[in-house]
Amino acid sequence: MCLINFQFHTHPNYKLIVAANRDEFYDRKAEPAHFWKDAPNLLAGRDLVGLGTWLGMTKEGKFAALTNYRDPSAVGSGKVSRGEIVQKFLVGSLSSKEYLQSLNRDKEKYSGFNVIIGDAEKLYYYNNIEGEITEIIPGTHGLSNKFLNTAWPKVEKGRESLKAYSSSKMELDVDELFTMMTDSEVARDEELPNTGVGVELERQLSPLFIKIPNYGTRCSTVILVDNNNHITFSERTYTNGKFLSDQRFTFQQTPS
Repeated sequence: MCLINFQFHTHPNYKLIVAANRDEFYDRKAEPAHFWKDAPNLLAGRDLVGLGTWLGMTKEGKFAALTNYRDPSAVGSGKVSRGEIVQKFLVGSLSSKEYLQSLNRDKEKYSGFNVIIGDAEKLYYYNNIEGEITEIIPGTHGLSNKFLNTAWPKVEKGRESLKAYSSSKMELDVDELFTMMTDSEVARDEELPNTGVGVELERQLSPLFIKIPNYGTRCSTVILVDNNNHITFSERTYTNGKFLSDQRFTFQQTPS
């Protein structure tokens, strides 16, 4: 993922609201969200290169999502695919804190990343740059390719849009959340971060929804977990910035 907006324990009807975009090279093959044959309780898209995933949820209500940490000077060869981080948590038996403690011991295996893991009752944030495990407090949050709630234009805009929409509605419309994530407005130059990729690319990467040659937003995901542990998981996929398909799943969380 490259942008994860989420609201945690502040809405009267929903414990967890997630609206996220995955940005990737167009030619990197992936499967849309589905329950995996080799992990039947896991609902997620699948990267067909590393065979992991960027975001997923289980029938038991476990949740995980990952973004890359943008630092072109630190890209190294021989690293393990970061997609296994989400997959291993969701199919494993470790608690959130136990898993992150284990991940911290192995953090050098991976290029820079951020991960959010847990469930609708308790969420944790970790990145392998700072190496600290943080419990996420109730509120509306945003994560892109720096740290949690770093004030990049897309993070601030996505977070405020989610907060404004959710505060005005008792029942949320999945399609409205998808529409929110298609915002392609480029940030002003004075607002751009400096991550080492140059001003022109910073501009192109600044919208919530990205469409540039060979790279852009491949899918959006909306997750709603209500107070009765009913889960709605929706994914909208795109090709070259154009709508391709929808996958929608609704199910009752099963006891773990």
